[in-house]
Amino acid sequence: MHFRPGSKAPNNGYYVEVGIGGSMVSNPKKIHLNTGDRFPDNSNDDRHWAHAPKPQH
Repeated sequence: MHFRPGSKAPNNGYYVEVGIGGSMVSNPKKIHLNTGDRFPDNSNDDRHWAHAPKPQH
């Protein structure tokens, strides 16, 4: 699921910028939001926010 700037975060967690269609981008912003926090602006208009993948241990 992708989110636009100004939308409210559905869950606590880390979010990263992704390209349109879900493609990864070089040097994406990574943020932590709590439920109800609003997503900030993206680095470029062709990007959305998505849940960050969970780290592999």
